[in-house]
Amino acid sequence: MIKKERYAKVLEYFQTHMPVAETELTYQNPFELLVAVILSAQCTDKRVNLTTPSIFEKYPTPETMAKANFEDLFPFIKSISYPNNKTKHLIGMSQLLMSDFDGEVPMTIAELIRLPGVGRKTANVITSVWDNQPNMAVDTHVNRVSKRLGLVPMTATTPLAVEKSLIKNIPTALVHTAHHWLILHGRYTCMARSPKCKACGLQAFCKYYEKASK
Repeated sequence: MIKKERYAKVLEYFQTHMPVAETELTYQNPFELLVAVILSAQCTDKRVNLTTPSIFEKYPTPETMAKANFEDLFPFIKSISYPNNKTKHLIGMSQLLMSDFDGEVPMTIAELIRLPGVGRKTANVITSVWDNQPNMAVDTHVNRVSKRLGLVPMTATTPLAVEKSLIKNIPTALVHTAHHWLILHGRYTCMARSPKCKACGLQAFCKYYEKASK
């Protein structure tokens, strides 16, 4: 199966069986999304969603969070992974939003990565989730699933290489949704350990299954 055909089959499957695919993080506006995504690094969305309501009640805007000190904010996120760094990042991010962006979350990759705690992956998530921009955030799920399916070569050893390969082959209008398809498939079906291959509808197009079933 050539790459173009493989992409077409995989995308067709997801469009049919997972027409609605969205982030599992809970948010109401770009600022809440940004906070949640920063907190979600190496942490489950479920844990983040349990934590953010109290944060958003106390600090609903960049202005209020920018005025917080470490001792104020830390207790709210101490159950999250790397709470020390993330506390500093949230405060620094909010302060920069106030000083450089009039309290508004920017919607370009270049501007977002200026914010503390925001790398390319986080910036891609923000712009694709909130603004439907054709950006592909590559996390462990996207990396694993795209390589197992044969969408991306195993020689793509960096997140940026995987991102570029996916962007090149996925229709622009589908990129922001494809990001969630790959994440959710990796989270619930194509897990790192004990993937549910027998229950997966992508068997016929999957290089990993083809090799494992021999």
